[in-house]
Amino acid sequence: MQKYNFNTISDMCVKCGKCKPNCTIFKISGDEVRSPRGFLDLLGAYSRDELELDKNAKDIFESCFLCTNCVSECPNSLATDTMIENVRRDIADKFGIAWFKRAFFWLLRHRKIMDMAASMGYVFQSCGFKVANGEMKPRFSIPMMKKERLLPTASKKSFMNSHPEFIDNGGSKTVGIFIGCMGNYAYTSIGEGLLKICKAVKLNAHLMKEQSCCAAPAYFTGDFATVEVLAKKNIAYFEEMLKSVDAIIVPEATCSGMLKVDYEHFFANDKQWQERAKNVAKRIFLATQYFEKETNLGEILAQIGANLDKQTITYHDPCHAKKMQGVWKEPRALLSKIYNIKEMSDNVSCCGFGGVTMQSQKYHLSRAAGVSRASSIIATEAECVSAECSACKMQLNNALHLKASDMRCLNPIELIAKVL
Repeated sequence: MQKYNFNTISDMCVKCGKCKPNCTIFKISGDEVRSPRGFLDLLGAYSRDELELDKNAKDIFESCFLCTNCVSECPNSLATDTMIENVRRDIADKFGIAWFKRAFFWLLRHRKIMDMAASMGYVFQSCGFKVANGEMKPRFSIPMMKKERLLPTASKKSFMNSHPEFIDNGGSKTVGIFIGCMGNYAYTSIGEGLLKICKAVKLNAHLMKEQSCCAAPAYFTGDFATVEVLAKKNIAYFEEMLKSVDAIIVPEATCSGMLKVDYEHFFANDKQWQERAKNVAKRIFLATQYFEKETNLGEILAQIGANLDKQTITYHDPCHAKKMQGVWKEPRALLSKIYNIKEMSDNVSCCGFGGVTMQSQKYHLSRAAGVSRASSIIATEAECVSAECSACKMQLNNALHLKASDMRCLNPIELIAKVL
């Protein structure tokens, strides 16, 4: 990969400040330096060799949540997120990547070993965690894991290993399922819900068992070597799969955003792979987007909803769904047929997940954003919050737990499957 030209975007920023009010890190810090226009100014100076990429600059650039609110608010849609992702590659090259991240990213490259590690995690998770109802809390604090945290448990068996690769529902169309790592190893009820919906709408399902991690964790951390391996493997695999499946559906906004949008950004200096990424992206859809537009699921749910005593839920828009892919109406269109949706007063804010670095070395920032978001959720007095993203689900469940709320987050696929 060639080095990124930061000046191109930095010089286009007119410093209007429209990006600031909804910037996740600026709302926490109140620091102009840690705002989108602050990032762009610093990145321009770095590109002109006027700023040393020292530990202070590293700390600043790693504090961005990559929520893309700034891109949505900017009159010129300047790609501040892409700038941050690329400077993190430079940070990784200069300072290296923490050993636990390198170990994690290595596992993401090797599916079979990841399967074994997840199975071992399931067997021994009760040694280090208190486990109950599909959730777990650390028994003690360690440097990268606070005792207060609520986390999802590992599943006894991964989603993909629990089913045959092809499931014939007697349909005329077949979809490939890209389940995502968290859906495969922790939140397996999302995949089970997908299969239930596919059966209801007579859609054959192909689990695409040779799929690799989408590479988002590595991309957001600056491990571009891992991204290149996983992205090229997935693109080549998708090209082959799309010869026999009509579309690829993804129940995870972060994974879908990576596959559909960020692969194209990543291969900006490799036109051949960029074109291949763009071609497969045309047939990749968020799950609710596909079900709402391409199937009769809405009609089925309307018939069921006519006889339901509807529960009240609220909806959180994952940043990588609404802002990156323009998907926000579709999940509401489906859910509104079987639930009463009470919207939050704030439909813009990020949940605060922010990636591996934010969840480990900068958890205090993630915690602050999450607790703020949980307050907005609790204020609706809904019985549940939904978000089509397992990262959001994990983050919001922890934040609700910290606010002493019994409310939990469920993927819309899970909520739909419950009534079928």
